[in-house]
Amino acid sequence: MERYIAFADRLSAWFGKVFAWCILGMTLGVGYEVVVRYAFRAPTPWAFDLSYMLYGTLFMMAGAYTLSRDGHVRGDFLYRLWQPRTQARVEFVLYFLFFFPGVLALIFAGWKYAARSWRYLEVSNMSPANIPVYQLKTVIVAAGILLFLQGIAQVFRCIVCMRTGAWPPHARDVEELEKVLLETKSLDVLHSGAEPAPVPPGLEPTGKDGERR
Repeated sequence: MERYIAFADRLSAWFGKVFAWCILGMTLGVGYEVVVRYAFRAPTPWAFDLSYMLYGTLFMMAGAYTLSRDGHVRGDFLYRLWQPRTQARVEFVLYFLFFFPGVLALIFAGWKYAARSWRYLEVSNMSPANIPVYQLKTVIVAAGILLFLQGIAQVFRCIVCMRTGAWPPHARDVEELEKVLLETKSLDVLHSGAEPAPVPPGLEPTGKDGERR
């Protein structure tokens, strides 16, 4: 099970990192549109389609990667109070009740939409440039398959936790800057112990007479 967990995490991470480059393409496309629209009065017919296609592709293909890093939002006001074994039991049941049925529905419905779209090489009916969209509907199937494979790994994580009483660690690539700063601040407080942390120059408290304390 641990070997499969590692394999699924690596697979999800590879796809997540590859499709993260959609952000760059979206940024360049929207930036170009802003320049030519407002500086040269010559808006493009394709920038809107590019932005929603790249964003949708990124959103779909990064789902499994986010799941592998335990990065999805969880309403954990009760969950976080439970012991790891209780968390694992609840997650194990919920994966089979909600996750896998939803993901399988995504795969089969996406296959139906993509196959029909490929048959007549569908283009966007909202685009003056007639942008093809059949490749975008194929992403639905690919994203569903990746989520299904990663979901199996998450079930294995639950089984390992129920056996050992501890969650297998999630691989972590990056952290949000806010979280890093908060952790650094916490470490500074711990290192300083009972002594007050140093105050930057100019921010010392003053008394009623205006003198520095």
